[in-house]
Amino acid sequence: MKKITLAFCILFTSLSLTSHAQENLLISNKNYSGALAKKKHYKAIYQLDSNDPKTIEKAIRNINNVLKDPRLKGKIEIELITFSGGTEAYLKKNGQYEQPLKDLINKGVIVAQCLNSLEERKLKKDELFDFVGYVPSGNGELIIRANEGWVIIKP
Repeated sequence: MKKITLAFCILFTSLSLTSHAQENLLISNKNYSGALAKKKHYKAIYQLDSNDPKTIEKAIRNINNVLKDPRLKGKIEIELITFSGGTEAYLKKNGQYEQPLKDLINKGVIVAQCLNSLEERKLKKDELFDFVGYVPSGNGELIIRANEGWVIIKP
């Protein structure tokens, strides 16, 4: 009988401690407010290779959101590189993106296009917004930036 009582006490104590530990984890999680931006400078390149309007809009929205993050204010450098289907975002015929892209540039974002994609799609630079920068290849830009410590983000 003493063994059963002892086993019950150990089990009850164990369950009580587990429940208390779980409650502490829930409280700790509730109080979490994100990682601290301990570095002086952060760099991110957004890869846009889709012509889906929702993806294009998402990329622009994501960049604007990160620019508003108080932890990164004055500490972040961003580039938006388009290639393949993403080229659509920079075409003059898709004027709905012109002002949002200009707004990004005015906030310090680099907006660039892959020249390989223009060649493959038989497009000329004058078909794109006049403010777009160009790189020889989008993938080359991603490789170089990654090796420079930039984070690659694909919306």
